[in-house]
Amino acid sequence: MRRVLSQVRAAVDDYKMIADGDKIAVGVSGGKDSLLLLRALCDLKRFYTQEFQIVAITVDMRFNKKNGDFSAIQKMCDELGIEYVVKPTDLYEIIFEVRKEENPCALCARMRRGILHDTAKELGCNKIALGHHLDDAAETFIMNLLLESRVGCFAPVTYLSRKDITMIRPLVYVREREATAAAQRLSLPVVESGCPANEKTKREDIKILLQDLSEQYGDVPEKIVGAMQRGRIDRWEK
Repeated sequence: MRRVLSQVRAAVDDYKMIADGDKIAVGVSGGKDSLLLLRALCDLKRFYTQEFQIVAITVDMRFNKKNGDFSAIQKMCDELGIEYVVKPTDLYEIIFEVRKEENPCALCARMRRGILHDTAKELGCNKIALGHHLDDAAETFIMNLLLESRVGCFAPVTYLSRKDITMIRPLVYVREREATAAAQRLSLPVVESGCPANEKTKREDIKILLQDLSEQYGDVPEKIVGAMQRGRIDRWEK
């Protein structure tokens, strides 16, 4: 965890993610990355030079029209002294049963983000922290290139003027393998996703592609992120 925390602090400092008095909503999906982010920010809060508050938010998709069981995450938040809000939705029903989307991921992500933004604002938050790590950034870059014929990625910090809220991604220096190992060592209460599209997405195909390329050309995700920083793409420059 020490290495992950060091990487989080470096990202927060490099991209000026946190200012004194911030109230940060951590989007907690239940996966390892979002839970690791929550734990890392709680640890950072103890010694960081800027004072900030944290609240955790889960947007419950209600798979198969049933409320998700997030009791283990609630227990974790209680132990950390963090407010935890679960927002029930009908997203599963809308996306998979009403609209019957063949490629549901983009619509699902957009709708979940909208609910997360609104909930964060209701709770008085001015920032939202998401658990995207370095490998997510590299995969997103390649997906945009191959599927949309454009060069770009999400930014480490993004201000949403329509919502008057700032998105931050403190795990952007953390590798997925490091996040997985840290989550296991910390016994984080990961909630398995009930999504019918889980592990059947274009992102999974890109992940495999990058793994294959890395065997031939070295660490491709690191090279992609380094190129985005040097090329000043989508505010990745330090």
